[in-house]
Amino acid sequence: QVQLVESGGGLVQAGGSLRLSCAASGRFFSINTMGWYRQAPGKQRELVATITSGGSTNYADSVKGRFTISRDNANKSVYLQMNILKPEDTAAYYCKADYQKTSLSYTTSSWGQGTQVTVSS
Repeated sequence: QVQLVESGGGLVQAGGSLRLSCAASGRFFSINTMGWYRQAPGKQRELVATITSGGSTNYADSVKGRFTISRDNANKSVYLQMNILKPEDTAAYYCKADYQKTSLSYTTSSWGQGTQVTVSS
């Protein structure tokens, strides 16, 4: 199983930047898509950005042009550079990894514990 540990959250003023990191560990055959999701109080968890093992990316419309997702396959890590932060970006941010336990396994998912991002106006 893959364990994911996020870091890099915090409190920042509107217009500022933060960089989130997520490191994967454990026993698995491969990690496919990795991504970042967020959940604000009273709202459903939503996709922020995803990146495939080949580097193809997908972003929520609300963060396009401001956030950049990247990954380091050798270090089994994914990052989220967040620029021009807005108060509406305030949420708990979760890392997700889709992976195979063995070469014959179906793809399954693992989630991190989350890291809080708070943007003050």
